[in-house]
Amino acid sequence: MMRIVFFVSALLMAWPAFADTGMRVVVPNRDIARGETISQGDLVYGTIPSTNVFSGVVTSMNALAGMEARRMLRAGEIVRSDDVRHPVVVTKGSIVTMTFEAPGVTLTASGRAMSEGGVGDTTTVQNPVSFRQISCIVTGPGAVRASSSSLIIPASASR
Repeated sequence: MMRIVFFVSALLMAWPAFADTGMRVVVPNRDIARGETISQGDLVYGTIPSTNVFSGVVTSMNALAGMEARRMLRAGEIVRSDDVRHPVVVTKGSIVTMTFEAPGVTLTASGRAMSEGGVGDTTTVQNPVSFRQISCIVTGPGAVRASSSSLIIPASASR
């Protein structure tokens, strides 16, 4: 009988550990328009039931601060990582400076951006002389970095 009492009392003391307290997520404290840059003052923490958690839910304010809203973000609603992006610093059709660095060598050239992107995003740049397209990483406004494995070979050249 004493064992049952100890078991029941241990179970009652451990109950809060098994209760679903939810998951802490980041939500906007006001409506944020599409294209608007998000600051930390625009965000608060909220709690959602663990059963409502899905892939890509943002749980850190640092992951959203400085990002740009891809769509209208409503106050109090869950924000997914797909709902935001880095602010666009390279626009499609703009002239950018490509930099290629290898040990002991740094090359720069101008190119035309074939897609838009923010810092850290990958964009395609076309060399206006050879018309070859190169996959580059955006490093700043009007600047991209190419790597040795970034050359995109046209389908007609592989025959």
